[in-house]
Amino acid sequence: MIPLSLAEIADAVGGTLHGTDGTPVVTGSVEFDTRKVTAGGLFLALPGARVDGHDFAAQAVEAGAVGVLAGRPVDGVPTVVAPAVEKEHGNAYVLSGDTDGAGAAVLAALAKLARHVVDRLPDLTVIGVTGSSGKTSTKDLIAQVLAPLGPTIAPPGSFNNELGHPWTVLRADESTRFLVLELSARGRGHIAALCTVAPPKVGAVLNVGSAHLGEFGSREGIAQAKGELVEALPGNGIAVLNADDPLVAGMAARTRAEVVLVGEHPDAHVRAVDIELDATARAAFTLVTRSHRVPVRLAVHGPHQVGNALTAAAIALRLGATPQQVADALSQAERVSAHRMAVVERPDGVTIVNDAYNANPESVRAALKSLATISRATTPARRSWAVLGPMAELGDDHVRAHDEIGRLAVRLDINKLVVVGDQARPMHQGAHLEGSWGEEAVLVPDVAAAVELLRDQVRPGDVVLVKASNSYGLWRVAEALLEAVSK
Repeated sequence: MIPLSLAEIADAVGGTLHGTDGTPVVTGSVEFDTRKVTAGGLFLALPGARVDGHDFAAQAVEAGAVGVLAGRPVDGVPTVVAPAVEKEHGNAYVLSGDTDGAGAAVLAALAKLARHVVDRLPDLTVIGVTGSSGKTSTKDLIAQVLAPLGPTIAPPGSFNNELGHPWTVLRADESTRFLVLELSARGRGHIAALCTVAPPKVGAVLNVGSAHLGEFGSREGIAQAKGELVEALPGNGIAVLNADDPLVAGMAARTRAEVVLVGEHPDAHVRAVDIELDATARAAFTLVTRSHRVPVRLAVHGPHQVGNALTAAAIALRLGATPQQVADALSQAERVSAHRMAVVERPDGVTIVNDAYNANPESVRAALKSLATISRATTPARRSWAVLGPMAELGDDHVRAHDEIGRLAVRLDINKLVVVGDQARPMHQGAHLEGSWGEEAVLVPDVAAAVELLRDQVRPGDVVLVKASNSYGLWRVAEALLEAVSK
């Protein structure tokens, strides 16, 4: 963050000072975890379901924090007290355990502070990315492709909400040229609110799928929310839209910005042709622009990464990169965020595909297709396992969506389907109805049962995909399978 005195911070957020005259200057990072506080930093005192950050304010100062941004006065430490807000005010969600609204106040103040910093950085280009799936992987690719053009900041993992978004913004300083942000929504107006924190110059919409269908009611409702990103772009901005998704391509009418279409569609301005997949589902293709054709060979896994790479390419090209620079950067780009198409081969030849960070119908379909590609890349084909857990936030579409995934596993000729958790039972039933499966599909109650079954039955040469919504923790299955051989 740019250096700011506590008095300047109080002025920016409309807060008051407590236990300080405001002269101390924050020169370090802004943190909400005392374990990550460094000298010169600012600590965010956020209440939670189990602990309240206000109780750790003194500890944060002892660790080097210059002051604390809090929802109420904290005695004994220099504090900027955020002004009270309604719990649903602006983009400040209700936090579990936030009984007195202190957390909402801190989040609202954090957003104001982030905007203050952005306004002090006129040479900063803000890039926003949203979509039903692929946001984090695409954000990671964009950051790696832009890095050769100048200092680039991007969030770790999926820091894409009212806390992670401004927290990432405050990583930027005078040297930062590009700020790549991932934007999520749990309702209409959420993306629009995030765009007021760090107004984007470039906005990319990847797809409109079924994620959060329970909140939005329909894909059209999801499209309305995702399109808030392109509506926020200025007239001299750039909207990068997926030409292969009609609901996304249709957002061109909702923006004043220049529209760049990407995809395999012949009308796309940045296209991929001659796509081929290797033995681990890494794509090679020709990147086509209006004036150039350059080969790209991705190091990340899954055919869905082609669309992600095209989005990154289009953004970098419009921000000054040459087609060859883009191709080179994409070919060198690696997986950054954990539990997303992490392909690891054990010493005994078992390949583990850990894609357990999150799951929705579109991303599970893509992962199953990658599993089929990897297992059939050799002759004879390798035995394939799909270890799948529940997909969250599907609302009334829950049963049908899980049923369709079970049926798809059969149609893709996946050898073994392990369904984890009773909430995913329709997936198990769909597989049986589609293929009259017997022992090929099994329903187990939890992660421990899945691990026990796999340790007993997985054999050298097998390929095992693990995927579910993150809250179910199926990544523990993948890690247990890897630990079983390393010990």
